[in-house]
Amino acid sequence: MDVLTPVFDFINAGVSPWHAAAHAARLLGEAGYTRLEDAAYWNLEPGHGYYTTRNNSAVVAWRVPTHALGGWRVTASHSDSPTWLIKNYKAERAGCTCLVTEGYGGMNMASWLDRPLSVAGRALCRTPNGVASRNVYLDRDLLIIPSLAIHMDRKVNEGHKYNPQLDMQPLYGAPGCPRLEALLAEELGCPAADILDADLLLTPRQKATRLGPEGEFFAAPRIDDLECAATTLLGFLEAAPQTDSACAPVWAMLDNEEVGSGTRQGAQSSFLRDTLDRIFDALPHSAQGQYRALANSVCLSADNAHATHPNFADKADPANPVRLNGGVVLKTNASQKYTTNALSGGLVRQLAAMAGVPLQRFANRADMPGGSTLGNLQSHTLPIPMADIGLAQLGMHAAVETAGTADAAAMVALTAQFYRCHLRALGDGVYDIE
Repeated sequence: MDVLTPVFDFINAGVSPWHAAAHAARLLGEAGYTRLEDAAYWNLEPGHGYYTTRNNSAVVAWRVPTHALGGWRVTASHSDSPTWLIKNYKAERAGCTCLVTEGYGGMNMASWLDRPLSVAGRALCRTPNGVASRNVYLDRDLLIIPSLAIHMDRKVNEGHKYNPQLDMQPLYGAPGCPRLEALLAEELGCPAADILDADLLLTPRQKATRLGPEGEFFAAPRIDDLECAATTLLGFLEAAPQTDSACAPVWAMLDNEEVGSGTRQGAQSSFLRDTLDRIFDALPHSAQGQYRALANSVCLSADNAHATHPNFADKADPANPVRLNGGVVLKTNASQKYTTNALSGGLVRQLAAMAGVPLQRFANRADMPGGSTLGNLQSHTLPIPMADIGLAQLGMHAAVETAGTADAAAMVALTAQFYRCHLRALGDGVYDIE
C-alpha cells in the first residue's frame, strides 16, 4: 500500500479539528466500525469495532477482544494545529474589510503572510430537528494577510516582532462586500439567522505535495500532527482485525494539544479514560479485572519531532541527530515533558526491531527547552507505561511544514506491529513480547 495517498488525503481533509475527526470517522465507518454516542447505551460484541467522539473534534476507536479483556494497546495523537481563531466577521480598516482573529497555539507568524487562506470549522445551526453541529469549509481562495512592504520597514530582514492584533488580521474584501455570515449560510444551505454560533479558524489553502528530485520530501499544512494521526490510524485499521489477543487495540485522536490539552476533549480531560472505563463496564469482568488490565497496558503518544535543520544544525543536540526519512523518532526529555523512559523506550525498540523499522532518538539541547505534547498530560488520568514517538519534520508550527515521504510507512508498520504483538506484563518492569 502506498501510505502517502491516504496520509495526504487525511491532511488535506483535516482543514480543522472537526474536519479531521469527521474524516477519521469516515474511514472507521468504511472499515466497519460502529459509532456510539455518549448518551446511548453501549452494547459491545466481541470481535467488533466501535468509535465515539467528543466535541466532534476528538475520536477514540477500539476493537473488542474475542477473549476476556486483559489490557489496552493505545496510540494517541491530536487533531489540532496552530492557527487563527476568528473572533469577529467584519472590521473596517483603511478602506478594506478585514476579519478579526486571535492566535491559537504557538506559531511562526511570518509563515502565514502573503499566502491564500480560507475559513473552516463548525457551526451550530437551528434545524427542524433541533440545534445541530455542522462542519463548514469555504473551499476557495478567500483571505490573505498581506505583509508590509520592505520600503516601509527596511529592517524587516533583521527581525520583526509581530503584533497579532496589528500585523496579522486577514484581508477579507472591499467595503460593502458580502458578509462572511452570508457565505457560511450559502455553504451550509440555511438562512444566516439559523446559524446560532460557530468555531471558525483560518486554514492555509495549500494541498500536500511532494518535493525533491525523487519526491523524497513533502510539504503541507498541519503535518504536526495529522501525519501521526493518519499513520497510527492506518496501522490500527491494518492490524486490529488480525489481533487474537486479550488486549484491546485503541486509537485516540484528541484535540487542543496546541493550547495545553486542558479541555473536555483534550489529553488532560477524562475522555480517553472514560471511554476505556465504559468499555470495561460493558463487558464481563472480575472485581480486579480493570486494575489488572491497566497493569498490562501500554500507550504510544504520537506527535511529530524536530528534524535537524540543514541551515540551523547548531539548534539540535549534536549527539542525537534526527533526519528526514530516518524512521520513527523516539523522544526523551529529562524534565519528563516526554514520557519515554528505559521501560517504554525498550519496548518501542523491540517493536521497531520486530517490524524492521528504523528508529532514531530525539532529545533537546541541554541549554534549550523543548515543546510539550499530550503523553505526559494523558498520564494524569491513564497511569500506564507510555512512550513518546513521532516523525521527523522541519518548519514545525509554520503555516506549511516539511517532512520525509519514507517515514509515514515506518510509522504505519511500527504501530501495526504494536497492535499485533502479544505483550504481557509479567511483573513491574518485566514484559513478555512476541
